[in-house]
Amino acid sequence: MGIRERVPALLPEVVALAKQAGDAIMVVYRSGDAGATSKADDSPLTLADLASHQLIVEGLAKLAPDIPILSEEAADIPYAVRDAWVRFWLVDPLDGTKEFIKRNGEFTVNIALVENGAPVLGVVYAPVLDTCYYAARDAGAFVQHGAAAAQPISAKRIANGEPIKVVASRSHSDARTTALLERLGGHDCVSMGSSLKLCLVAAGAAHFYPRLGPTMEWDTAAAHAVVIAAGGTVCDSTGAELHYNKPDLHNPEFFVCHVEEKQLLNKLDRATTDAVS
Repeated sequence: MGIRERVPALLPEVVALAKQAGDAIMVVYRSGDAGATSKADDSPLTLADLASHQLIVEGLAKLAPDIPILSEEAADIPYAVRDAWVRFWLVDPLDGTKEFIKRNGEFTVNIALVENGAPVLGVVYAPVLDTCYYAARDAGAFVQHGAAAAQPISAKRIANGEPIKVVASRSHSDARTTALLERLGGHDCVSMGSSLKLCLVAAGAAHFYPRLGPTMEWDTAAAHAVVIAAGGTVCDSTGAELHYNKPDLHNPEFFVCHVEEKQLLNKLDRATTDAVS
């Protein structure tokens, strides 16, 4: 089987693995003791992060032993090694650890397959919501709620006279984003945690997600694959799609919208410039 045929064939197995990881997370979530500690960068780490990481890494190694794995919880692989990777799994075992600790349910399991710097498969599973967004190149984008049949999703353009539906970070607000939203004009804003923000754009529930604060590649790759398959874009301020497996694994500021709404970036550039002037 060639790699183009192999990518969509992997999708059901990865969906199942993400849900298994979600089950492991929920065991910790229901126990009421997250065992929270801090990493060297002061970001939180819980027993749920570690349990999900171990399950996913073991599962992906069995599923595709020829594809290397980069997880947030094992991200110390030198770039000299990673630079040779044509494709690799990029994993955030528990995206939205702050939301997990707050117990608001807005956290996800993120598993992406990256090929030549682009996400070609992505699964985002929210275990509390029992909602799974998933997509693969040549297979489309879908959402599944519980045991119901999966439904295709697509990003939506902004209709004439319609307020822009904006989704913003619940735990990472900043002055520039606030100023940007104030200058957008008529808009409705919904706050959300984790990579669910990107998925809301992919599903047409929001038009636009601006992220002006720092993020890492594992925060976005899985949902980025879903957005692309749904007809959207996750791009930097120049309109270029985010690229993965950079030396420092940091994302630039980015914007998520329907691929034909990139003209929003001109307004946003002026707004964010004015906000800091």
